Amino acid sequence: MARQSSLSQRRAALEKEWARWVPARTVSAGIDSSHLRGEVAQSWMRSRRTVDPELDCAPAAADDVGARWAASPLRAPMSELSDHVHAITHDSGFVAAVTDEDGTILWSHGGAVMRRRAERVGFAPGGRWDETHMGTNALSLTLRTGRPSSVFAAEHLVAALHEWVCYCAPIRGADGRQLGVLDLSTTWDRSHPLAMSTVRTLATAIEAKLHQHERPASGPRLTCLGGAELMRGDERIRLRRRHFEILTLLALEPDGFTPERLQLAIYGDRAPAASTVKADVSHLRRTAVGDITSRIYRLATPLSCDAADVLAALGAGDTATAVRLYRGPLLPGSQTPGIVEWREYLKVGVRTAVLASDDPVLALHYGEKALEDSEIHEHASLLLPAADARRAIATARLRAALRC
Repeated sequence: MARQSSLSQRRAALEKEWARWVPARTVSAGIDSSHLRGEVAQSWMRSRRTVDPELDCAPAAADDVGARWAASPLRAPMSELSDHVHAITHDSGFVAAVTDEDGTILWSHGGAVMRRRAERVGFAPGGRWDETHMGTNALSLTLRTGRPSSVFAAEHLVAALHEWVCYCAPIRGADGRQLGVLDLSTTWDRSHPLAMSTVRTLATAIEAKLHQHERPASGPRLTCLGGAELMRGDERIRLRRRHFEILTLLALEPDGFTPERLQLAIYGDRAPAASTVKADVSHLRRTAVGDITSRIYRLATPLSCDAADVLAALGAGDTATAVRLYRGPLLPGSQTPGIVEWREYLKVGVRTAVLASDDPVLALHYGEKALEDSEIHEHASLLLPAADARRAIATARLRAALRC
């Protein structure tokens, strides 16, 4: 009874805050509230621009989600865990759902009563639950931050969801890429602290099954951000620094290099005889990556590379993934002209994306790797509400950077 009373009081307090800020459109001007978590307030501010809080149902995807689910790598793990999911949803009064990486629900499961309630708000296959389409909810927070999230009652931007509580965890592939989100939802009065640990444990089980199904990468994996390492399975391939530099350039420029251009990228104006670069490429063919084409130096088989993954994330507008993968400068210590140019390009690309984002978590995470960057720390401080404890971290970093 005490827990139920506490839930009711919390729900009532959140309803007052929602009524104070959301309908009046004052969200865009900022929120000052001791009852709202910082990440919820920030999400209200973002999503109020595109989402009507009186929306009664999530918008539907335009394509056939059945075909997408059939082709999804998450389908097989979920099928294997169906009995476990059935026990959770039917015994505890929850409805479960799995989204793709964009927030569209591809699969859901639950008892008949809860499933019907969920379908009325579009919590069913085809519903789009990213922040742009459905505002603040646990799925959209997890999609944005890559971390487990929960949203209770009137923390949801959309009033039709105020009867719900949702718990989410990300699902990642073996390469660390977020493939989707697992959600467990129920009515607010069934809220329980163990629900979050349940969804996290289930997501971990899905990932374990998923990694069993994923074929191991056939080629080596190059790490060149914050250090240099080339792995093939569990084997570390030893290379000289010059070979790491050539391999990194080939990975970042899949169209390849003429021998003359690669020589210039490696040596600049002090280029030695062309035979030196030719010998380095020949060594890479023998010891590391196999086939490198001859007339144009190009990797015949694409190489898995962390820096190339950051570039792809930036190109897709996925700043969260870019920040997560960016572990530091490209081949730190290298003075090779081509590497220096790419190092600056990657740094500026990630930094610019962080400064353009209104998500303080991205600024905080990037700030861990850019302690001297006062503008990043100031950006994080401005985005975080005064009551958010993380603001102290951003402020301390800012002061330290200004003293440097």
